[in-house]
Amino acid sequence: MYFDHSATTPIHPDVQDLINITNSKIYGNPSSNHHFGRKARLLLEKSRAQVAKSINTTPNKIIFNSGGTESNNHVLWSMLGTSKNHVISNKIEHPAVIKVLQELESFGLEYDLINVDKNGFVNTDELESKIKRNTGLISIMLANNEIGTIQPLNQVVKIAKKYSILVHSDAVQCLGKININVQSLAVDFLSLSAHKFYGPKGVGVLYAKNPQALKPLIIGGGQESTLRAGTENIAYALATGLASEIATKSLKKNVNHLLSLEKQFKQKLKKSFKNIIFNGCQSRKLPGLISVSFPGFCSDVLLVKLDRENIFVSNGSACGSGIVKPSPVLSAIGMDNATNLSTLRFSFGLSNNLEEIETLIQILKNKILK
Repeated sequence: MYFDHSATTPIHPDVQDLINITNSKIYGNPSSNHHFGRKARLLLEKSRAQVAKSINTTPNKIIFNSGGTESNNHVLWSMLGTSKNHVISNKIEHPAVIKVLQELESFGLEYDLINVDKNGFVNTDELESKIKRNTGLISIMLANNEIGTIQPLNQVVKIAKKYSILVHSDAVQCLGKININVQSLAVDFLSLSAHKFYGPKGVGVLYAKNPQALKPLIIGGGQESTLRAGTENIAYALATGLASEIATKSLKKNVNHLLSLEKQFKQKLKKSFKNIIFNGCQSRKLPGLISVSFPGFCSDVLLVKLDRENIFVSNGSACGSGIVKPSPVLSAIGMDNATNLSTLRFSFGLSNNLEEIETLIQILKNKILK
């Protein structure tokens, strides 16, 4: 039983069929000026339009790349060498933001990481207090990958616009779980990754309100409006377009399904175990993502035991054999190390059902948490 959809999702059958057909029949280079090239280009632009529609923007603002990590890197590296070389982010961002900032510091970039509260919400007062004359970018994820907290991005954008600062948001966890409308969010950049919404791994999207605000991260043949060189992966671009279309068209149905699973799981957990702790904001978070601590247990040991029962979940930390590495996200929300190291993340998906939830609870009760 797979309960780790926040790590990655299985490819939707229709998306997989499209990949197979495209790889066997569409082999032209979209940069080639002949029939096969033009056909590939036409399909590439169709998929770009599908992605654009899924987040309410226009195709010329969509850049295909290798995934969310590249999207985040592209935005952050673009801040180097500018007069606005100070970036503000927060302590529970994905490593694809925090580690990049740490690396860029050696090249002259300045950055501050603001605090979050016990639910994982950014402190907007502290955010505004960190703004300097050379602040050029604020990078705040739309929703956290470990605890699911959905950030007050509109408040962040409001502050940023007051000082003419660009805003980037890592929304990798969000498509297909909440509505993403870049017009109402009013962000300047937004990162997506196909494998989080039932598409393939190794392909992603960067939305840029003004693409010319970016510098090329990969230089070469001038693909993706000169911003991301390298021959485009047509099959995976098409897969991303279709996956985004399916995710947005079935959003309401899918969210209701995830919420039903989550409600059942949380109710049965509370009934079966007394001392558990649900982490993050339970009223403003991604549906189907539950971070729960089991005080007195080591999450690494629990993972192994669950794996033996063919139950697959994740944790945000590693413990055992003398190695103790608490999750930085859980530490940032004020959790002590012992509780931190007892935390598991369950993230449900479209193929999960209520019978699996019941089986999971029974195995936790009778075999794992004894």
